[in-house]
Amino acid sequence: MDTQQTQVGLSLGRNLKIGLFHLGSGMTDILLNGVWNRVMVADLGVSATPVSLLLALRYFLAPIGVWAGRMSDQRLIGGFRRLFWIWLGRGLMALSVLLLGFATADLARGAPTDLPHWALIAVALLLFSLGNGLSGSTFLALLYDRSTPDQRGRVVGLVWTFLLLGFTVGGVLFAILLPSSEGEAGTAGALSFTPDMLQNLFVIAALLLGGLWFFSLLGEERRIPRAERAARTDDQPRAATETSSLRGDLRLAWSDRRTRYFFWYLGLSMLFAFVQDPILEPFGGDVFNMPGDVTTRFAAYWGTTAILGTLVFLYLSRRYAWLTNTRLNYVGVGLLLATFVAFGVAGLADLRWLVTPGLITLGLGLGLWNVGTLGLMMDMSPFGRAGTFLGFWTLVVTLARGTGVFSGGVIKDVSLALTGNVSVAYAAVFIIGAVGLGVAIYMLSHIDAASYKAENQSQPADTTTVFAGSMD
Repeated sequence: MDTQQTQVGLSLGRNLKIGLFHLGSGMTDILLNGVWNRVMVADLGVSATPVSLLLALRYFLAPIGVWAGRMSDQRLIGGFRRLFWIWLGRGLMALSVLLLGFATADLARGAPTDLPHWALIAVALLLFSLGNGLSGSTFLALLYDRSTPDQRGRVVGLVWTFLLLGFTVGGVLFAILLPSSEGEAGTAGALSFTPDMLQNLFVIAALLLGGLWFFSLLGEERRIPRAERAARTDDQPRAATETSSLRGDLRLAWSDRRTRYFFWYLGLSMLFAFVQDPILEPFGGDVFNMPGDVTTRFAAYWGTTAILGTLVFLYLSRRYAWLTNTRLNYVGVGLLLATFVAFGVAGLADLRWLVTPGLITLGLGLGLWNVGTLGLMMDMSPFGRAGTFLGFWTLVVTLARGTGVFSGGVIKDVSLALTGNVSVAYAAVFIIGAVGLGVAIYMLSHIDAASYKAENQSQPADTTTVFAGSMD
C-alpha cells in the first residue's frame, strides 16, 4: 500500500455503500424497541419491567466496546483488523433476532411464559447486546481508517443519515410484514396478527439485516496476506512488542486537558439531550390532550428535519472550511437548548402552537449535534489508538444516553409527586435539560480539537498497520 492509496480515502460511492450498515442498525432499533417491545407488553401482557431490563442489556455490556476497539488496534485476525470484530458482532445480532422471533412466536401461540422461554429470550438479547458492543466502536474505527481527516465530516454525516432512514424504512417495512389479522385459533381476539406472521417477520428481518451488514462492508478492508504480515513483524519489532496497556491509554486520555473536557462535554450533552426521549410523546398527550395519532408523528417531524439538516451541513462543510465539527456542536447543542426552553415555556403557559416549531428545531439540533459529535470523537482519537479511544468515547455515549433516558422519567415522576401539576412536571424535565446543555456548552468551549488533531493524528507514509483498511 502506498501513500497515494492512503490519501485517496473513501469515495462518495463507497461511503453510501458503507452507510447501508447503519440502515440496518436503524431498522434493528425499530424491530426491538418498537415491534418486539410492543408485542411483549401490549399484545402478550408481559410486565414492562423485565422487557425493559433485557432491552437495556446493551448499556450494561457497553464496556466490551473498549476492549474490542483495543484488540482491533493491536491484532490482525485472519488478515483483518476491524472486519473480524464487526462481522462477529453483527452475526451474533442476526442470530439473536432469529432466536427472539422463534421464542416470541411460541409465546403468541399460547406457550407459558416459563423459565425456559425467558431463558431463550434472555440469551437472545444477551447475544444482541454482546454483538452490539463488539461491532459498534470497531465500525467507527473502520470509518476512521478508511477516510482522510478532511473526509470524516462527510463520512459520519452520511452514515448518520442512513441511521435515520433506517428508522423510517424499518417502521414501514415491519408494518407491511406484520399486518392486522383475525389471528389463529386460540389467539383470536387477543392478537391482531398470527404467530406465524410474527415469526416470519423476525426470520425475514434477520436475513435482511445480516445481508445488509455483510454487503455494506464487503471489500471495505484490505486483507493483509500472511507474507506481508510477517514482513511487518520483522520490520517493526518495537511496534509489535511495545504496546501500551488499556489502563495506560485511558490514563493518557484523562491526562490531557482537552480530552478531559471532551469527556465531560460528551457525557453531559448526551445525558441532558436524551432526558426528553421517554417523555416527549406523553408530554403532547398529557399537557395538550393531543391524540395518539398526532403524537406518533412527532418522530416523523424531528426525524425529517434531522436528515435535512445533516444533508445541508454536508453541502456547506464542503464549501466552507470554517464549518468545523466544533462549530457544528455549538450550533446543534444551541438549537437543542433553545428547543428545551421552548417546550418548557409551552407547557407552563399552555402554548400548544410552540410544539410543532419545537419539533423542527429539535430535529435540526439532534442532526447537527450527532454529526458534529461523531466528528469530534474521531478528531479526539489519536492515530494508532483509534479503536481504543473510539471504544472509550462510545462507552461514554452509551452510558450517558442510558442515564439520560432513565433520568427523564424519574425527573417527571418526582416533579409530579412534589407539585401535583402535570405541566410543571414536564416543564421541569425540559428546563433541567436546558441547564445541563448550557453546562455542556461551557465544557465544549475548553476543547481545542484542532491542536489535538494536529498533534495526535499525524500519518507517516510508511505507517500501514492501522490503515489496513485502505484499498488497493
